[in-house]
Amino acid sequence: MLAIQQEQKYKRHRPETTSLYQLVERYYPEFTTSLAEQSKYLPKYVEREFDEFLRCGRLEYGFLRVVCGDCKHKKLVAFSCKRRGFCPSCGARRMAESAALLVDDVLRGYPVRQWVLSLPIPLRLLLARYPSELSKVMQIIHRAISTHIVNKAGCTNKQAKPVPLRSFSDSVAPSTLISASTCCF
Repeated sequence: MLAIQQEQKYKRHRPETTSLYQLVERYYPEFTTSLAEQSKYLPKYVEREFDEFLRCGRLEYGFLRVVCGDCKHKKLVAFSCKRRGFCPSCGARRMAESAALLVDDVLRGYPVRQWVLSLPIPLRLLLARYPSELSKVMQIIHRAISTHIVNKAGCTNKQAKPVPLRSFSDSVAPSTLISASTCCF
């Protein structure tokens, strides 16, 4: 009976039914052909992201057969691409796993505040074209966040220790993750 209840709760992810998958499947080959006719090509890592996205979660590209040791109920689990740049399913899972690792094993009560800064697309493209300008933008962001943290904590600038800032971005889906911490909370 338990296996039947679990079967009703579990639904296999079917990426081929999503609008994003259908758009990529329909137009990506045509797009790459059009580029090739102009002697232009996508970077290999972008091609790999799209190709693996189109194989992710599809049983015809590989799966595991999982069997319950108690009731012998069987389930097929399709392989995932495990990419983080384009696949929403794998990106979300990776983000949840990373967050759990940070909270459970790395930070352990250390006072950390995190901001995810998603820049407008025209600014992302500009910063991707001129990466040296990114440091200037990050300095402005750092100053704004540091001032906010110090003011929220009720400290003066002289009392507060420096706020370390770490930024991460992804070349396929560029947004900036900013982690800042201070002892003056």
